[in-house]
Amino acid sequence: MSIIPIFIPHAGCPHQCVFCNQKTISGQKTAALEGAKEQIDKWLSYVSSNAKHEAAFYGGSFTGLDMNLQEELLHLTDDLYEKGIIDSVRLSTRPDYIDAARLELLAKHHVKTIELGVQSLDDKVLAKAERGHSVECVYQAAELIKSFGFKLGLQLMVGMPGQDFASLKDTTAKAVSIKPDIARIYPLLVIKNTPLAKSYELGEFVPLALEDAVEQAAYLYERLIAVNVNVIRIGLQPDEELCEPGNILAGPFHPSMGELVKARVLRGSLENRICELAMNGARKVVIRFNPRLESKLRGQKNVNLLYLQKRFKDIYLDLQKDASQENFSVEML
Repeated sequence: MSIIPIFIPHAGCPHQCVFCNQKTISGQKTAALEGAKEQIDKWLSYVSSNAKHEAAFYGGSFTGLDMNLQEELLHLTDDLYEKGIIDSVRLSTRPDYIDAARLELLAKHHVKTIELGVQSLDDKVLAKAERGHSVECVYQAAELIKSFGFKLGLQLMVGMPGQDFASLKDTTAKAVSIKPDIARIYPLLVIKNTPLAKSYELGEFVPLALEDAVEQAAYLYERLIAVNVNVIRIGLQPDEELCEPGNILAGPFHPSMGELVKARVLRGSLENRICELAMNGARKVVIRFNPRLESKLRGQKNVNLLYLQKRFKDIYLDLQKDASQENFSVEML
């Protein structure tokens, strides 16, 4: 199965958040119905006709659109559903644009998943970002979405203005308590032509360094997957327009952000286990791992291995590939 993406940049949003330049992020210049039709036709020439797919409305706040336009757009995906090309629709929106009437409309048009652009669950951070909604609004929207039987997604960010690690940890605990089905994790980037770009240029906002963004995203990721939340994306999609020189002014962008975060989580698990063995007098530790984990275990440019060797300089670490391992094991010799 693959996704048929339909971008509706900034459409339906009541205002612009400080970090948002949706036209740059999405690569689509108009939210008109004809634009949506063109995108669908384009993707139909790529996707296989031998499998069911999912149509996804990205970019804007879908449920903030005029109800008639919502219905017109959903008629396009209805046609795909009736032809057997898709078996579901997903969309993203704001928590303050969720109510029973909107959800009733979506339920009639094969929408299965609704992702909320939450970003943070700290009211002070939301205010600094000029999100225009509260944490309580998120709770109410999430509960209503689940009561209608939709799958719920949360989109969360690290590195927002006013968001320190303590705030992120609090947001993480609240996100876990909401019990979403899926989540996305994005590091905040400074994009040109945004209010945040002006704050950055004036020295009023300092983005996270890549190392700090990876650490915080790893904290969030690890706790979400621990309660069976499917984290379907870490980091912005490095598309052609976003990566055009001059679009990203600053911030922790990396084309393989997800790999960096997953490698950090794995390093933490190894570190904890080696610590336990060190307390029992270990001087040699064998790490047996499934070969598919090798790149994450070592980290980019062996950063994980070098960290562990420095952290446990009195312990010899012996790495052994072992296809019988589901993941990895750490033993004292």
